Amino acid sequence: MSAERENTLVSTEWLAERLGQDNLRIFDCTVFLSVGEDGRYIARAGAEEYEQSHIPGAAFLDLPRDLTEHRDGVPFMMPAPEKFANKAGAAGLGDAHQIVLYSSGSVMWATRMWWMLRSVGFHGAAVLDGGLAQWKAEGRPISHGREYYPQATFTPHPDPERWADKDDVLNNIGSSNVCTINALSRENYLGTVERSSYGRKGRIKGSASVP
Repeated sequence: MSAERENTLVSTEWLAERLGQDNLRIFDCTVFLSVGEDGRYIARAGAEEYEQSHIPGAAFLDLPRDLTEHRDGVPFMMPAPEKFANKAGAAGLGDAHQIVLYSSGSVMWATRMWWMLRSVGFHGAAVLDGGLAQWKAEGRPISHGREYYPQATFTPHPDPERWADKDDVLNNIGSSNVCTINALSRENYLGTVERSSYGRKGRIKGSASVP
């Protein structure tokens, strides 16, 4: 594998110099969150916003619909490797491609997709530093409408150690060599929000706050 495909963060300049290359695949991963009547988050794929403006050549990945599972009452779980591979391949993401991911609003959707790819053994993905906002701020070209890539072959090589399940967390509460991070707001961490969008208020016992 080339050193270039091992990049995990690329600049807008880097991407602009490579637009149109046969091996390059760019994906908009945008998701928007709103709060429902029950106080929980509702995830909406940003397909409409993508069609209004996106980086030339970029296709859209619908994470809520295609690349997550709702399991045991919990949304946004990692799909089984085979399902993930089928959906990724259908979107045009192939084994030998250089992938660049970006999202609007929050970078966490691009980084989430990056981590899912890494967890199934794919090391050719990078996140665009600054995302679409940086691209636009620099006056770079924008496209409209919908773009697609031809179907490709994506072969998963799952690495289960990339994920921790509930039992892993429970069994390591109080462990001196495991650090559990709470990346939510300080108010969510302290349980002082009026209503939590994550179910019960508070935090996992022993977790550290890094908002």
